[in-house]
Amino acid sequence: MEMNEKQQVHKKPIKRPLVLASIMLAMFLAAIEATIVSTAMPSIVADLGGFSKYSWVFSAYLLTNASTVLIFGKLSDIFGRKPIFLTGISIFLLGSIFSALSISMDMLIAARLLQGLGAGALMPIATTIVGDIYTKEERANIQGYLSSVWGISAVTGPALGGFFVDVLSWPYVFWMNLPLGVLALIGILVFFREDVDKEDRSIDYGGSVLMMLAVSTLMIILVEGGVGIPWNSPLMYLLSAITVSGFLLFVFQELRVKSPMMPFHIWKYRSIAVANVTSLTTGMILIGVSSYLPAFVQGVMEKSATVAGFTLTTMSIGWPISSALAGRLLLRIGFRTTSLIGGSSLIIGGIFFFMLSPDKGPLWAAAGSFFIGVGMGLCTTSFIVSIQSTVDWKTRGIATASNMFMRSLGSAIGAALLGGLLNSKIQSDIQQADMGDELDVDSTNILLDPDKRGELSTEAIRVLQDALSSGLHYVYIGLLCLAIISFLLITLLPKGDRA
Repeated sequence: MEMNEKQQVHKKPIKRPLVLASIMLAMFLAAIEATIVSTAMPSIVADLGGFSKYSWVFSAYLLTNASTVLIFGKLSDIFGRKPIFLTGISIFLLGSIFSALSISMDMLIAARLLQGLGAGALMPIATTIVGDIYTKEERANIQGYLSSVWGISAVTGPALGGFFVDVLSWPYVFWMNLPLGVLALIGILVFFREDVDKEDRSIDYGGSVLMMLAVSTLMIILVEGGVGIPWNSPLMYLLSAITVSGFLLFVFQELRVKSPMMPFHIWKYRSIAVANVTSLTTGMILIGVSSYLPAFVQGVMEKSATVAGFTLTTMSIGWPISSALAGRLLLRIGFRTTSLIGGSSLIIGGIFFFMLSPDKGPLWAAAGSFFIGVGMGLCTTSFIVSIQSTVDWKTRGIATASNMFMRSLGSAIGAALLGGLLNSKIQSDIQQADMGDELDVDSTNILLDPDKRGELSTEAIRVLQDALSSGLHYVYIGLLCLAIISFLLITLLPKGDRA
């Protein structure tokens, strides 16, 4: 079935190792982007200002990513993987150029919107291409190889991010994407061939617009609620109404149209439904660690960007190691048991972060990151292989994208929710210290810049560091709760499944 299906789609022989290498290079774009930008963010915000918009640099990227991942998955089922994949890489590189040229936080956020748009096609379609050209038995190991790109980025990403920040300048973290992206473009263009029967051209643009509307207003509520926008205000009531209406209209739209962006019929499979809901919570965990750990290490522990990058590197090392291991475990103990081991690792990592304090040092933070990485590697590999083994070629693109969408949506909501929680706590602590006239949330910009930190009084530094530390502790309490929820969801996976 698998080989016949593959031969039907790919009538011409393709060089699978070269296609795989090109895909891994393209995925490396997203992997290195995550580690480099997270490491550089404290320096970026110190240079451009606007700490209160810190989370929007991640949220903007994740918003367009989450809003378009499904429609790109659908487009790949209609027009084929290759043209959509090449389009995604091109848009991603254009966003990288504008990010590197940014002269203000607002410009950077706009550039990240464009970059996220391209990433919406990058990750899910890369994974889908592998599902197309390899058999079910091969996918478990190949998906582990794909995840190994996180290991390569672990060595180069944070190290380069710290080097660029400490020795050169932060725009280089975005310029790095260009040579890699061009090589990936050439590789896919030359080596990947497919023959697709383009039957159904119906595209659910309405669903994409409604989802973007609902998610964007929800993110504004979570980030600005109680900080920039009072909870008890007409604007907040309006945003809440738009959010609820947007989600309801999205569901109605998907049930009504012939070719929905989110085909709810695939959710009838228990393995897909559980994997997708769990990906929502693990996406929130992932963004919570990668976005705010560098701020804790640099702002509270007063360590360099290179050290902050190291604490994220361990997560990127744990991820590919566990993904490669998952490829073997899936064939022996099944999706459910492999995922349960991953869920347990997420809880261990959550406990490390829950207990994190300035005196524990970077090694403690790195250990927590490692366990989170192990958990993510085991869970994501299990989920993708399970989903791709459940559906046929015509649905595989959108089914894979639906899982990526839920993880991206989780990351978008998580970035906004945890960012809003952090901003609110910092503002509250400043007011309680009676320093509202001297400090505000954006004063944290100065705290994250070692050269400007001396401009603050000793009392101001103490107040800001305590506020940042306590605010991030709230974030890490949230991470532990999300890890426990993820584990409980995984227990709902059907028993007895095998890759």
